[in-house]
Amino acid sequence: MSFFTVTHNSKKSRARLGTITTDHGTVQTPAFVPVGTKGTIKGLPQQFISDLHIQLSFVNTYHLVTHPGVDVLSNAGGIHSMANYSIPLMSDSGGFQVFSLAQRQRKENDKLQMTNLKSNSNSQLPNNTKRTAGIRGDEEPLVEKIDEDGVTFRSVFDGQKIVFTPESSMDFQVAIGADINMAFDECTYYPATHEYTKKAMERTHRWLERCIKHRATDSVTALLPASAPLTFVKDARVSGSPSARVTCCTQNQYLYGIIQGGMYEDLRKKSAEFVASLATPGVAIGGVSVGETKEEMRNQVAWVAPYLPSDRPVHLLGVGQVDDIVDLVKHGIDTFDCVEPTRVARMGVVYRLKEVLAYCDGSHSPYEFEITKNVYRADLSKLDDTCTCMVCSTYTKAYIHHLFKQRELLGYTLLSYHNLWVMERLMEYIRNLIQSDRM
Repeated sequence: MSFFTVTHNSKKSRARLGTITTDHGTVQTPAFVPVGTKGTIKGLPQQFISDLHIQLSFVNTYHLVTHPGVDVLSNAGGIHSMANYSIPLMSDSGGFQVFSLAQRQRKENDKLQMTNLKSNSNSQLPNNTKRTAGIRGDEEPLVEKIDEDGVTFRSVFDGQKIVFTPESSMDFQVAIGADINMAFDECTYYPATHEYTKKAMERTHRWLERCIKHRATDSVTALLPASAPLTFVKDARVSGSPSARVTCCTQNQYLYGIIQGGMYEDLRKKSAEFVASLATPGVAIGGVSVGETKEEMRNQVAWVAPYLPSDRPVHLLGVGQVDDIVDLVKHGIDTFDCVEPTRVARMGVVYRLKEVLAYCDGSHSPYEFEITKNVYRADLSKLDDTCTCMVCSTYTKAYIHHLFKQRELLGYTLLSYHNLWVMERLMEYIRNLIQSDRM
């Protein structure tokens, strides 16, 4: 079974069509990956996931290790079995929680430091004793320590101390059983000095080598051909916990190395070159969309584009607004994960299908509106007159407006369904444009 196959390269850009093949199904790329942090795409039962034709979803290792826990996941046969998922899944490594400093006065302090230290690459950041990390918009656990071995957290669930290392992250992801796993990395906050970013990048590279070594079996060399899965030792012990054992419920799990380097071109290129040189089945770009401008984020992707592998899938972590996808797929990005469509849906923001698709053709008309505005209280027209999804075929603006004003949970579910329907239609349209060499 070939994990990734390129089926068409656009003549207009680096954009391409491909197929990712996993134990739980195939994914036509480019693809959008809705985030299901805690083992659920918020508000959507599994039947809706099937109806929407969602191909791939993203779960968070930190949250699932915190609750329900490795023992429950392992006994259940992984999150696919426990949550009745029938689609392929990606799992975060827990490394995203490393990023960012404590909220206290950080922004003003960092702006001042970057001004003072801009020309001095040898300068040190002050010693901050507490750090918090945003987990793609969810809770902010206290990060107690980051060192060469790994990261120590306090659980947001019960305050328990949890240690993540490259080895334990790999073991945790065995228990979760996601088809695609991310290597453990340190995602630097924004803005960080060149010196700090370089140290974090080099640590990420060393951690990647440890991830590869840990998940290789005795009979497999640490650096496998790009086409081969890096398989876990079945029934392996959880690192650091001699009594805990996990079983691999997914036969083939594929490891992605993560490119870091912050906002510095030289570091981004160096990291891309290093990560691509290690033959992990896939590559991810991390450390973007963490506070920088869209222009800066696009630059970071453009810098590494020439170094991205032509025969392996490339994932962009935490990025997935409509304009981001339309612009960045042209750099050879195959998959994008983001909470945006469902998060804004729970705030009453509705995507307009026609305007979303028009972005691909150069239009920049507003593609969303707020259903909570009073102008929609008595509007009996369909939610989006160009959309044929279940929600638009069944409900009016007035009804959805009513649900939100009354804080009825159905409203959150219906708008999440609609926005994800629009995102799936966007990706279909993009694939058609690439196929015809128009993107």
